[in-house]
Amino acid sequence: MQRPELSTVAELLKPITWFPPMWAFSCGVVSSGKSLTENWVLIVWGVLLAGPLVCASSQAVNDWFDRHVDAINEPNRPIPSGRMPGRWGFYIAVLWTLLSIFWAWPLGPWGFAATALGLLLSWAYSTPPIRLKNNGWWGNSACALSYEGLAWVTGAAVMLGGEMPSEKAIVLALLYSFGAHGIMTLNDFKAVEGDAQMGVRSLPVQLGVTKAAFTACGFMLFAQWAVAILLLEWGSPNSALAVLLLSVCQLPLMLRFIQNPVEKALSVSAFGVPLFVSGMMVSAWSLRGLQEAAL
Repeated sequence: MQRPELSTVAELLKPITWFPPMWAFSCGVVSSGKSLTENWVLIVWGVLLAGPLVCASSQAVNDWFDRHVDAINEPNRPIPSGRMPGRWGFYIAVLWTLLSIFWAWPLGPWGFAATALGLLLSWAYSTPPIRLKNNGWWGNSACALSYEGLAWVTGAAVMLGGEMPSEKAIVLALLYSFGAHGIMTLNDFKAVEGDAQMGVRSLPVQLGVTKAAFTACGFMLFAQWAVAILLLEWGSPNSALAVLLLSVCQLPLMLRFIQNPVEKALSVSAFGVPLFVSGMMVSAWSLRGLQEAAL
């Protein structure tokens, strides 16, 4: 049986996509209030779980079940191009999923449960007949929750020895998951033609590109403004102002995006999303400061 080259396997696992869950996991670590130096082994273990394992497995799953759509939108990807022969894409997806479950086992009940739910959502996102991806509302929600909320909760739970994270941490994780729904929509603008042909009802297909652009920006801004309000109420005005200013810096990019959604979606992803996730880390350090002040 023909085997894929290691470079093709790496391309299938898409290392460039690992950053968001690794970052969210790190936010959870910071928000826990626990020592970063004393728990560095757990931190490294968890970062590897969030990115090279769970996220990578979700990319392999998606590429396998999206191979017919990718043949239209991105024919040079590993599976439709033939560089990933036979059913190797599926085998790798299963192997990486099992490896992720095994890796998560030592992280305590909350860390393991969050990992298992994230993996379940990644398969539900792509796999027929559920295939949440066929509807942009559900599919983007599943991705956003996995990439941001569950990764954040996992990071906090790991540092807390498997205990439940604080209510404030969970609220922030959920709000940033809400905002990440908009980030996931940004990725759909490059595939409008193929999605429409294959019956994938992404938000640009359902709403049209202009309304979908408004919706994506609305999700992102609402989450950040809600976080800023909460941080202010919790007694962290400087962090609230920082999150608010970071959101304001995204507005020029969003306005140009709304005027020309298909061409400008990449610019919001490249320059606006880093501002969004910077606010996540600001919020995490704010929670850490509030916990230290309470001691």
